[in-house]
Amino acid sequence: MIKKCIITMLLLCLAPVNLLAETRIVLYGDSLMAGYGLTKKHHLATVLENNLISKGLNAKVINASVSGDTSAGGLNRLNWILSEEKFDLFVLGLGANDMLRGISPEETEKNLEKIIQKVSEKNIDLILAGMIAPKTYGADYKNKFDIIYKNLSTKYNLKLVPFLLKDVALNPDLNLADGMHPNEKGVIIVSKNLEKKILEIFN
Repeated sequence: MIKKCIITMLLLCLAPVNLLAETRIVLYGDSLMAGYGLTKKHHLATVLENNLISKGLNAKVINASVSGDTSAGGLNRLNWILSEEKFDLFVLGLGANDMLRGISPEETEKNLEKIIQKVSEKNIDLILAGMIAPKTYGADYKNKFDIIYKNLSTKYNLKLVPFLLKDVALNPDLNLADGMHPNEKGVIIVSKNLEKKILEIFN
């Protein structure tokens, strides 16, 4: 019995670190990340976690997204999130509701930058998931909004997903009836949009 325990302990010591250590990833966004209109098994956090595990990363994905949240709302609740949990990776996906409410891109960028700074102070890796404003908002607003994520990723040397909803937005087959939120099929694609950047960090 003792011999068996010793052998088991030796095998654990020799096992690859990524099989032992849990990589804790938090999704910090709005309804696009929160799983709006879907059952939990189809939430982005669940799908992403399962996909990362299947690719060899022992991931635990925490859904800290809030439907309707803005960059200001995300900033206001950030201290509580960072004090309650320990994370290896922070996926920041706010800004869509700022755009819908017509909040100035300058204000959105300022709030996102403060979030990035606070997360960086905790030595947590960060991926920035961007959004794109529709042309109906006018060229001036669109140009100022769309560049936010590139500016911040360059300034802070962050991994960037330029558009979280790439290959999903405006496709009725991949969105709920409201035409805005990914359905089960859409979430699978959104997960893939994030997976590549995540695996670049941990593989």
